[in-house]
This record gives sequence, structure tokens and C-alpha cells, in this order.
Amino acid sequence: MSDRLDPVGLARRLGAAGRLSHAYLITGPDGSGKHDLALALASALVCQGEEKPCGHCPHCKKVIAGIHPDVVTVCPPEGKRDILVDQIRQMRADVYVRPNEAARKIYLIDPASALNPNAQNALLKVLEEGPAYAAFLLLSEAAGNLLPTIRSRCEELSLTPPPREEEGENQEAAALAELLLSGKEGPLMTRCVALEKLDREGLQDLLNGTILCLERRMRTEPAIRPVGMETVELLKTLCQAAQFNVGVGHLAGWLCAGHFSTN
Repeated sequence: MSDRLDPVGLARRLGAAGRLSHAYLITGPDGSGKHDLALALASALVCQGEEKPCGHCPHCKKVIAGIHPDVVTVCPPEGKRDILVDQIRQMRADVYVRPNEAARKIYLIDPASALNPNAQNALLKVLEEGPAYAAFLLLSEAAGNLLPTIRSRCEELSLTPPPREEEGENQEAAALAELLLSGKEGPLMTRCVALEKLDREGLQDLLNGTILCLERRMRTEPAIRPVGMETVELLKTLCQAAQFNVGVGHLAGWLCAGHFSTN
């Protein structure tokens, strides 16, 4: 399966169709959005909202912040290239400990290509016979890095990197995310004034891109999570407001005033 939709949109589509699998193999090169999709699917699997993932319930917020006790990341130990067979055996034992808070327990294996054949064989049994509440998200640059027996037990989601013409938009979103995190009122006010030149659709695209940038940074920079989560909530509110004919100038002003009133 290949899809260029945004990660949350794809996760919602799969959930609405009743197609959330217990095991996904998410493949694609760097920059294709594997990690974003994995987090969106993890959120959907534990979400308490009607539309999954809702992004607002306690479970979704904890997944985004990287602190949900029922979303477990399995990766190579520090200084190692491989995920060891003992790690998979420990994970296999942990699978049978019921979830702490959510209805599901999710294991994110990243990168799955770091699993050697012995580790993959150890994983195979739990993919086949694990409890109904367990789900597995395997990330890899290519499906061919995994044994056919593993691949056959996962639903594959194959992603492609963004086209080159979108790079400028990504840079704009990254620059706005940096300004929002910097706490510098003057530069942010200047940028918000410039946003008034955009049409409503262009502003929505920029805000959505900024949300993705902030969510990526929160996963790797724990110190920014409190400000980052509040800022993401504000941006999502603005995106919703943009759907109801609120003027671009008002939205830009709301962004600036709302950000400094909450941070």
C-alpha cells in the first residue's frame, strides 16, 4: 500500500474503515514520514475519542509527548547496531503483562531492519499468537530487509519522500516552529504580520506543517514538550477556526496573542 496523505489522516481512514491491524510494517526512505505515521497509528490504537486519533484525549497527548506507558519502543542498545534477540525475548514476556492505562499495548520496533534473523524468528511467534490487546509497528527503509515470514504477518504501509517542490513549504514551517519555541515576541510579531499575505488555504498548510515540525522536535527534545504541546494545541485550534471563514489577519493575530498568553 502506498499513501501520501498526512499521517493522522491515513490513521483515521484506516480506523474508520475498521482496518486497524495488530501488526504494521511501515516502509520508506528517510523523510518519508515513517515515524509520524507510527505515532499516528499508536495514537489511534489507544485513543479515547470518537475520531481516532483525536489528538486531544489524554492517551493521544501522552503518545505525542513520548510518555505513554503502553507504547513501548524497541531499538538497538546504545553503541550497538542490532536489536538483540534477548530484547525481543524480554518484549515477548512483557506482551503478556496487560496494559497499564489503555485498552491496547503497542510495541514500536525501530528500525526493524536492525533485527537479525534470530531476533526476527523470536518475534515471529508473538506476531502469530500474541494477546488481542497487543499491536506491533515495525519501521524499515525497505520490506526486503525482513524475513518473508515476518512480512506475511504484517500489513505493509509503503511511503515515499515528499516531492522536492514541497521543500520550501517545509522550511517555512520549520522556521515558524523555531520562532514559536524561541519566546522572542518581536520576530514572531513580524512573522505573523507577514502571514496576512497568505490565503486561508496557504495558512492552513503552513500551520499543519508547523504542527508536524513541533511534534517531530518534541520526540527528540524532551525539554520543549511543555511549550510544544501548548503550541500544537493552539495551532490545531487555529486550523479548525480557518474552516469557518475566519479572516487570515485575525488568525495571524490570534496566533501571536494566543501563543504569548499561554507560554
